[in-house]
Amino acid sequence: MKAPVEEEEAPMQLKGKGGLKTLPCIMANEILEKVASFGLHANMIVYLTKTYHMSPAAGAIVLFIWGAASNFTPIFGAFVSDSCLGRFRVIAIGCFVSLIGMALLWLTAVVPGAQPPACGHANDDCASPTSSQLALLFAAFAVMSVGSGGVRPCTLAFGADQLDQKGAPQNERTLQTFFNWYYASVGISIIVAVTVIVYVQDHKGWAVGFGVPVVLMAISAALFLLGSPFYIKFKANKSILAGLAQVIVVSLKNRHIVLPPDTTQVRFHMKGGSKLTVPTKKLRYQVHHQTLMITRSTHACIIRWNFCRFLNKACVIRNQEKDLNPDGTASNAWNLCTVEQVEVLKSVVRVLPIWSSGIMVAVVISQYSFPVLQAGTMDRHIGSKFQIPAGSFVVFSIITLTLWVAIYDRLVVSPLSKITGRPRGFSLRQRMGIGQVLSCMATAAAAVTEGARRRRAIEQGLADDPQGMVNMSAMWLVPQNCLTGLAEALNLIGQLEFYYSEFPRSMASVAVSLLTLGLGFGNLVSSVITALVNKISGADGGASWLDRNINKGHLDYYYWILTLLGILNIFYFVACSLVYGEEGQDKIWDDDSRTKHDLHSARELPVAV
Repeated sequence: MKAPVEEEEAPMQLKGKGGLKTLPCIMANEILEKVASFGLHANMIVYLTKTYHMSPAAGAIVLFIWGAASNFTPIFGAFVSDSCLGRFRVIAIGCFVSLIGMALLWLTAVVPGAQPPACGHANDDCASPTSSQLALLFAAFAVMSVGSGGVRPCTLAFGADQLDQKGAPQNERTLQTFFNWYYASVGISIIVAVTVIVYVQDHKGWAVGFGVPVVLMAISAALFLLGSPFYIKFKANKSILAGLAQVIVVSLKNRHIVLPPDTTQVRFHMKGGSKLTVPTKKLRYQVHHQTLMITRSTHACIIRWNFCRFLNKACVIRNQEKDLNPDGTASNAWNLCTVEQVEVLKSVVRVLPIWSSGIMVAVVISQYSFPVLQAGTMDRHIGSKFQIPAGSFVVFSIITLTLWVAIYDRLVVSPLSKITGRPRGFSLRQRMGIGQVLSCMATAAAAVTEGARRRRAIEQGLADDPQGMVNMSAMWLVPQNCLTGLAEALNLIGQLEFYYSEFPRSMASVAVSLLTLGLGFGNLVSSVITALVNKISGADGGASWLDRNINKGHLDYYYWILTLLGILNIFYFVACSLVYGEEGQDKIWDDDSRTKHDLHSARELPVAV
């Protein structure tokens, strides 16, 4: 989240370092880390319900919170990387913290007494986990979340640092090749994680199934450190997030300043040579400051929102001798900001309504726990011998996402652009909207499939036997997974490119942070919805819709609620989109030149598992 540090700052230190020789260590670290971490997520609901005897609702809430933490910590990790420690140190620390977390999780499976005793013959004869047992389990989740916060936001950019040799004739092509290989390896790694690792857990037990990721993570950390002498390691620089925080703090300090209507009467602080000399009075250059009309009884009140003028106070020079150094820079960045800092924060504020509409899509994408339980009661055989693990059906979502990313530019854009008249086929917000529609279709398909599965279970007399096998193929779960993957590809990648089109180049990583933040809030909202549905539907003493016995519950009703919320969210998105206006127009940034490197250096394959 910082502007790139130029290589010329330390030419002697960079001689002989970086280049292709560093990529095996970096890519091996990334591949093994992805296999280890995602392999633990996919099947965890089975471990929580069968080993820790949690109800499906309780287990899902735990995983939602874990997912939220794993999406929030990378924002903190990126901040620490950019402003304090640098990418190499943050990745190295993240690897070892992740290793500790995975080792703690492995201990829950191998240490006697670390988990509740096995259930008796009766379904209800199960001991609840003790406080100490839950403490060890939750500590493992928390430590792994902290570790992921160090690895995930920095690896791609760190790899690009090794290859980005400005002025080299093949620089752009080399970077593009690296990014292509990176995305391909991430997709393959996650596919391996949710198939091979889950298969090992199902057939060799949790001790081995959790032990394999520990070994992989240890190898990952060791290989990364092995390449240390050959890496280019840029020093930490000022973080853009810190700059945004400074604008808010200085605006609060200067809140009592009265700005005259004529800005020529005020001196504003700007960077030397900046194109931005005077702050705007609006959130966008062609849109005036927002006016809210409220009609009450027989008269109308016009309330003008002075938020932009409030932010503009952060760059006002009150006392030139005290506020500025001799070279024109601010003597204290927490007392005076530049015009560009203020305008950057305005651009972030402006996209927040559209960003918030993506939270509901993140809610749908995070629903991977309940389908695992459904698949566990269905026929998962392919042929006469091989049986797909219940936790591996999410692979259809990942394959769909990966295929769409691969074919959209090559096969879809050209014919679609002839129909729509747009060079990219659909506009970014059209892609986001289509993704929202597909997410609603995914939950509707899940509701229909679960309704059919439940009816079939009752007809077979399995209403009181949640472990009984329903005579219904688990392949009926594939359509909802494919729709979810397609929704993720259209909406999340559309969001990322939309933020990038609205921000200056130096804020490319902020676009990733917004996307990650949305996924985190999606997990939190999912936990709230699950808790409310479970509590309200079971309030009369009967079976909850999310009952421990899914044949007695009504998981299909839960999916219909998500579908309804998704439909309401589409209307909200349309309203936000109409108010927003045109995208990517009339921006004047100091770094307005764009390259493919800028977009890819900020872009991570958005897989929410």
